[in-house]
Amino acid sequence: MATPVIMPRQGQSVESCIITKWYKKKGDPVAVGDLLFNYETDKAAFEEEAKVAGVLLEIFFPEGDDVPCLTNVCVIGAAGEDVSAFNPNATAQAPAQETLAASVEAAPQEEKPPEVAETQVATIKEGDFKISPRAKNLAAKQGVDSRKATPTGPNGRIIEQDIQKLIDSGALVTSAAREEYLTSDLTVEGTGVGGRVRTADLANAVPAAQATGQTQEVEEVKLSNIRKVIAKAMHNSLSTMAQLTLNTSFDATDVLSYREKVKAGMEKTGVGNITLNDMILFAVAKTLLMHRDLNAHFFDDKMLLFKNVNLGIAVDTPRGLMVPTLFGANLKSLNQLSSDAKALIDSCQKGTVSPDTLKGGTFTVTNLGALGIESFTPVINPPQTGILGVDTIEVKVKEVNGAYVYYKAMGLSLTFDHRAIDGAPAAKFLKDLVTNLENFSTLLAQ
Repeated sequence: MATPVIMPRQGQSVESCIITKWYKKKGDPVAVGDLLFNYETDKAAFEEEAKVAGVLLEIFFPEGDDVPCLTNVCVIGAAGEDVSAFNPNATAQAPAQETLAASVEAAPQEEKPPEVAETQVATIKEGDFKISPRAKNLAAKQGVDSRKATPTGPNGRIIEQDIQKLIDSGALVTSAAREEYLTSDLTVEGTGVGGRVRTADLANAVPAAQATGQTQEVEEVKLSNIRKVIAKAMHNSLSTMAQLTLNTSFDATDVLSYREKVKAGMEKTGVGNITLNDMILFAVAKTLLMHRDLNAHFFDDKMLLFKNVNLGIAVDTPRGLMVPTLFGANLKSLNQLSSDAKALIDSCQKGTVSPDTLKGGTFTVTNLGALGIESFTPVINPPQTGILGVDTIEVKVKEVNGAYVYYKAMGLSLTFDHRAIDGAPAAKFLKDLVTNLENFSTLLAQ
């Protein structure tokens, strides 16, 4: 029996996902657990495994398509089965094609150069069609009029392959795009009527430097959705907030000593592998309760002060920066916090994190200490009012009873929104955090 595979909904806020890679092609045998395709939201990437065995009878969306959640993506079943009833594009294509055909028949016939007549299609009025982001970007880049594309996506939506067909047909570039290309550093040879430049000609265009024999070693890399989201968020953060960073350090003797005791007694006590980062997260969650302006969201005319700490943890992943949220961090024991934090970090690195955990943070911690960074300026995640950067361990000297003593110090970098909190209250938070970390054993007993 044919079984459709739908695009999963990863979180309540996700409306659609982009297919990034197919592991199977039409006609391939499929076993339960086989990877079918990768897909990504604007925040995370995922893999879809087959839940039934059979043959991959049909693929409805190619790589790069933006597919609405809960829409059929492909069908698995026995060879020869009819899958037309599962095709989400079938109902959308027919009305769209009929409308286009009617428009072409009704349009007055004019004499046109043969080449132009071959590529001319009906133009859809603005507002009468939908277009996916990838299709829109491709049309803008290649300079074609997306209104002339025949939509084949769900609900009459123009998708990337529709624009590509328009490009392959040699459709003329728009006047604005033609002007942009002709005034740029490109050598373009027109093959259309009267030497007119067509889209197909632009595909063969080369920089003038290359045309004269000079070589330019450059690689064009498309940005992933996650990278685009990071770029937008960071730019928005720095352009809309009054950010200021304070730097300090603390004597790490007590936390390092506690860490060694935990490692030595893990088998006997059953306590997990508690790291220095876990201890800092624990101390931050406890300290924030006394500094509510930093455990807050700032808006233009109001602030939201939270009673519990939903701690964001910056995680470096192969797909880019992710910040999952450890909800209610102040309510957890050190061992529970350590376990939950590791699970969140692992899900981010594997690409299985739920988008619902990538929001709702009230304060964020980002740790670059393992990379040897002595001090840096972390960027706040709006609408949060602060973020703490954790730096590397350095050997410093201090005076104790008239003698100089060497000790291991760990740096801390606090960025705060000066619109929400002044310098002195922010500095007091750092001072209290230093005290708690330097007396970590006492903090645990509180």
